[in-house]
Amino acid sequence: MEGILGFVITAVVTAISLLIISYIPFLGIEVDSPGKALISGAVFGLLNAFLRPILAFFGAPITFITFGLFAIIINAIIFGLTAKLVEGFRLRSVLSAILGAIVLGFVNGILFSLLGQLGIA
Repeated sequence: MEGILGFVITAVVTAISLLIISYIPFLGIEVDSPGKALISGAVFGLLNAFLRPILAFFGAPITFITFGLFAIIINAIIFGLTAKLVEGFRLRSVLSAILGAIVLGFVNGILFSLLGQLGIA
């Protein structure tokens, strides 16, 4: 899955994942509409593409020391930054960003697995 089609599929899957996790009450994640979720998915994808490599590079020593757990914090930073950039996508707390990033990874993994079985992704 490469190019613009891959980006669009990833943005749509992430938007669906965001809508799903916004219904889990204890996470503290709010998405106003499917349109805001789609914008959030696109922004999240762009931040992952451009900001994650920089954060991973500078955070590599900490990630090594923590046996990879710092990668969760990098995910939470990108998740929280997405919420700051997109009006209509809100997080209640820093814990919401951390838990949301973890749950988003699981839900995205399940959805991409289903798409792979269907031969779409």
